[in-house]
Amino acid sequence: MRVLVVGSGPTGIVLGAALGRRGHHVVSVDRDAGPTVDGWHRRGVMQFVHAHNFRPQVTQLLAREWPTAYDAWRDLGAEPIASGHPGADPARLGMLSRRETLERALRLAAERDALLELRVGHVDGLLEDRGRVRGALVDGVAVEADLVVDASGRAGRIGSRARDHRVPDDLGGPCGLAYVDRTYRLRDGAEPGPMNTPMGFIGELRGYQCLVFLHELGHFSVVVVRPTADPELAALRDLTTYEAACAAVPVLAAWTDPGRSRPTSGVLVGGALRNVYRSQQVREGLVTVGDAVATTTPTRGRGVAMACLQIEALLGLLDGGADPRTVAGPFDAWCAENIRPWVADHIAIDGGMERRWQGEDIDLDAPLTSDLVADAVQAEPRIGPYAGGYFAMTALPSTLAPAEPLARAVYERGWRPPLTEGPSRDELVAIIGRTSLATAGR
Repeated sequence: MRVLVVGSGPTGIVLGAALGRRGHHVVSVDRDAGPTVDGWHRRGVMQFVHAHNFRPQVTQLLAREWPTAYDAWRDLGAEPIASGHPGADPARLGMLSRRETLERALRLAAERDALLELRVGHVDGLLEDRGRVRGALVDGVAVEADLVVDASGRAGRIGSRARDHRVPDDLGGPCGLAYVDRTYRLRDGAEPGPMNTPMGFIGELRGYQCLVFLHELGHFSVVVVRPTADPELAALRDLTTYEAACAAVPVLAAWTDPGRSRPTSGVLVGGALRNVYRSQQVREGLVTVGDAVATTTPTRGRGVAMACLQIEALLGLLDGGADPRTVAGPFDAWCAENIRPWVADHIAIDGGMERRWQGEDIDLDAPLTSDLVADAVQAEPRIGPYAGGYFAMTALPSTLAPAEPLARAVYERGWRPPLTEGPSRDELVAIIGRTSLATAGR
């Protein structure tokens, strides 16, 4: 069949290549022309330059569906997350990599394999005939297709103008969190800083969060997450203030020590973060995939993994004989069962985190959010067998339900997840104030 994919980000290009391998004629349209020698910034893709975490779902899909792309990614320096098990299959592990490195690999593989045609252009709208989508207008020129795939991202939805109301399965909105980050690279011979996960470091402080995401070839990102409603911490977008905050948190000070690493960017601002789930539009010949279906807070590294799960499910339906005209129906049912729960999980987690950062204690009269259930494994080992699939995204959040009473008992005894050493939110605000005064006095 003829397939038109709108968007050549990871979702669109991987799905397009997989369909191309099956013998379909695929055109992928994006307004971005791709990488250059001097650098690359995908216009309108805020998250492109920010911290990323690539889960095993990404590497497994690429290794199976598009080995050339997987190999190109490794050739550009992407590093499998250490498993601790000798002889472990790298393709079954997550990957340490920047988003730009992954997308460069995908573009290189697309050029080598010629599985799909990449076009630069703007999709002006859909072509329809008696209620069926039959292609799209690209820069005013009709491109006909048997199936149009909307992989245009979280701000896309090429057919959104046709929808004038929400449907019951839709949910979400602003997540209540914002962040700043900066990229660095380890100096030659320098060892990584303190780590508490194979991907880097996750730290909860009183009123905010700090994260370190390892990337390839010594690159890493340092992230500070705050409530959107906290305007005083918004000053962290200033370089001098950001550096003062990093110096005040021992873990971040160790990672950003000039003797260990050097910065490779200014302070990057992650804003307008949303947790949103959107059901399919009921229109023959059109299916929506990736961030246009589900967008989640990037701090848990689930976005590209959820897109890969969707790609796998859509390919399975089409391989199984689903009619491309109506495949959106069964695909929507699959997403409602397998993707929507992750968005609902994010909404609950982020809401609870925001309230705790504002000084509230855990509400033991309400169901515990999954992050609190999973955290309690530190005090109650019996939670472990329930939490493994959740952490790996191989089991839905509901798999934690049997462990909720165990976690509740832990919290009722007064246990709370340990905090990372460093200033509280109020102490950090004071540091910001002193830094601002010192800067103004120069």
